[in-house]
Formats: sequence, structure tokens, C-alpha cells
Amino acid sequence: MPGRVLVVDDVLPNVKLLEAKLGAEYFDVLTATNGVEAVDVARQEKPDLILLDVMMPVMDGYEACERIKTDPSTQHIPVVMVTALSDISDRVRGLEAGADDFLTKPLSDVSLFARVRSFIRLKMMMDEWRLREETSDNFGMPNEPQRLIDVDTCQAQILVIEDNRIDSFNISDVLAADEHHVEFADSGETGQKMAFAKAYDLIVVSLNLKDVDALRLASTLRADDRVRHTPILMVSEDDEMERVAKGLDLGMNDYIVKPIDQNELMARVRTQIRRRRYQDRLRMNYERNLSLALTDELTKLYNRRYLEGHLASMMRRKAEDEAKASLVMLDLDRFKDVNDTHGHNVGDEVLKEVATRISNSVRNFDLVARLGGEEFVVLMPETGLETAEMVAERLRARIASDPYRINDTLNLTISASLGVTEIEASDSPREALHRADLAMYQAKRAGRDQVKVYSDEEKLAAGGLN
Repeated sequence: MPGRVLVVDDVLPNVKLLEAKLGAEYFDVLTATNGVEAVDVARQEKPDLILLDVMMPVMDGYEACERIKTDPSTQHIPVVMVTALSDISDRVRGLEAGADDFLTKPLSDVSLFARVRSFIRLKMMMDEWRLREETSDNFGMPNEPQRLIDVDTCQAQILVIEDNRIDSFNISDVLAADEHHVEFADSGETGQKMAFAKAYDLIVVSLNLKDVDALRLASTLRADDRVRHTPILMVSEDDEMERVAKGLDLGMNDYIVKPIDQNELMARVRTQIRRRRYQDRLRMNYERNLSLALTDELTKLYNRRYLEGHLASMMRRKAEDEAKASLVMLDLDRFKDVNDTHGHNVGDEVLKEVATRISNSVRNFDLVARLGGEEFVVLMPETGLETAEMVAERLRARIASDPYRINDTLNLTISASLGVTEIEASDSPREALHRADLAMYQAKRAGRDQVKVYSDEEKLAAGGLN
């Protein structure tokens, strides 16, 4: 997992010491000696993590952090401020400037490497979601840009697992300022049940629970799909840094040390919620855009782009395992007359009903797609030609069986012509679709409302039938 770390410090021995430590753990190390240089290197090199000193000439660490976190090109890079300043107010100031954490010199190797590994994992995960969003942008549906620092952090759903009532009360009192909805569990067992039963924006876990090993509980939460991406904030004692480091290696996101400073708690909670909500936005944008790019807006079926990609993947697998697969193409008969006589709104309602009838007549792992217009395709894995022909006949009957009642007044009779072909190992997606298309036009020429199976002896050029 080693990545690239930018070390920023105006004291050369400090830089060399961190460079040696990180290099020994196989991290690539970049260096800068002041805030201005750090901002420039961050923009140009896009490191996976920045270890940023506070007290520097030209531009101090606080200002450098603010610039890095407000620049859209660098806002996703985790920043850990490293300084000899130990006052809580200095930590809070760093967190409020956008820093992801604050380490005090002299650095403990255990704490340092736990934080470095934890933040690089976070950066890699964020980069993956940003790449997916960029991919969806390439489909022609760009998203409205949003800065991470501008994400709202109020009114979050927070679960606190703490069996000390005084600590629970203090945490609740602090979180009330941001109008969070806080729920409490007074044991690890109860907390686990609550975490699995409801989606939370943040889980706060005490490392001193009496009924369970808190690290084992946190690991169990992190391993479950329902909680895998929920940030977890540990609450520890000052002498538990090794357990904190273990928790970070297990995938916990952050920690705070007792006695809890309310400003630091608020800053760390806001950081975690901000990152969670930003990641959720990236994920939702990706899923929405992927759906828009790969499905037909009217019928909600897959579109041609998805079908051809899916066909290509199926054919690669088919070449390996020689499994059978078949394709059915259908085209509604004289559908142009429906649009010309009753209007495209009526035609759209017919297409949606046809899509429903097709989907309800095939297996849940068969793929149904709309190619465009009034053409549909059904891709059936693990299906030979004989079975595919039977399915196609069932589809033909289902489409034509009942009138299409539109607006409670109009009853239309619709039929379809269907072509069937078996997919060959040597096929390209276009070749398989072309054969099904030829068979479908055979059905058109033979009188419509029927099924034809493609054969080499019956190749017919597509005519102008509808």
C-alpha cells in the first residue's frame, strides 16, 4: 500500500528524519521547506498525504493547509499537521483550517505510521470514487462541482457506544450545538445491534467498554457491509496510543483522547461527517449518472451501450467455458401507425407496457434491453437455441395477448415480430445482433406476429417493413 508522502518543514534535520523513517517503510517521499512551496508541490505532484509543519517562514502551516483544502485540485489530499505545539487550541485551529489530524513532536513511530497508513487508505478510496465520477462525466453528464470544505456537517445521525454515563452526557452536550441526532448504547452488544439496524453518519466508540473488547467490536463493524463505510471515531485514554494505532490499522477513522475538549471533539466530528457526506455525494452522482448513461430513460431497461458491453463480456467468458447463450430481437409491428394516429405520448405508454410484459416473462438473470425506437432485445445466458425459440414464442404471445389500455379510453392491439439466434464463440456483439436482426426481418416478411430462428440458408437482407 505505500504511497507518496509530502514532508513540509523548514528545519532540514526534521525533513531528513521523516524522509528516512518513511523511506524505510517503502513510502516515496517528496519535500518542501515552506508553505508556499508545499502548496505548489501539492498542486503539481498530487501526493497521497501531506505531513505539514506549523511554524514556518513565508507561509505558516495553517495558511498552507487552508489553501490546499480550498483548491479543488488538492482538497482530497489528507493533511496531517506536525508540530511542537501541544496546546489543545493549536490542535483545534489546525483541524478548523482543514487538517485531517494533528501530531505533536516528538513523533511516536507507532502513531506516525498508523496515521500515514490510515490516511493513504482513505485517499485511495476517495480517488476511486472521484475516478468513477469522472468516468460518468465522460458519458456526457457532468456533475456540479462542490468543494469538500463547503459540505454541510449539521443534523447528522450519530451513534455513541459508551458505558460511562458522564462521558455520554458530555459528548451529547457538545454535539447538540450542531443539532445532531444522537443515539446512545450503554454496551458493545447493544451498540452493534443498533449499528446494524440503522444507517448512521458517524459512530463514536469508547475503547474502554466493559462488556466487550472495543477493538474487536470496531473490527466487526468495519467488516460488515452495512457499516463498512461509516466513519468510526475512537475515544481513548492518554496511555492507550498502541491500541489507538491498532484501531487505525483495523480501519477506524479517527480518535480523541480524554479528557475530551469540546472544541476538538466538534472539529473532529465535523471532519468525519464532512468527508462521509462528500463521499456519499460522489457515490450517488456516479450511480445516478451510470444509470442515466446505461439505461433507457423511457422504459428503464438497459440501452444499446450497456447491451453491447455486456455481450462482449459474455462472449469472453463463453470462449473460456463454452456455455450456451442465445439472443432474441423483437420489433413491434406497424408501430409507426400508432404514433401517427394517436400521438407519441400514446406510443410511449405502449412501449413502457411492452417493456413490462417482456421483463415479467423472462428469468431475473436474463438481460432485457431497448435498442431504440420499438426494438427490444433479450439476452439469455445458459440457453440453447431450442429453449430460446420457446421463450420467444412465449414473449410473442404475451405481447399480443391483451389489449393495451391507454388513458382508460383507448384499447390498442399490438403484435411483434421476433428473431432468435444462438451466440457463437467467435461472435462479436454486432455480429450476434445482426443475425438476430435478420431473423426478425424474416418474421416481418413472413407476415409479422411470429418467431423466426436464424439459419445460414435463410439470410435475407433487411427490408423497409415496420
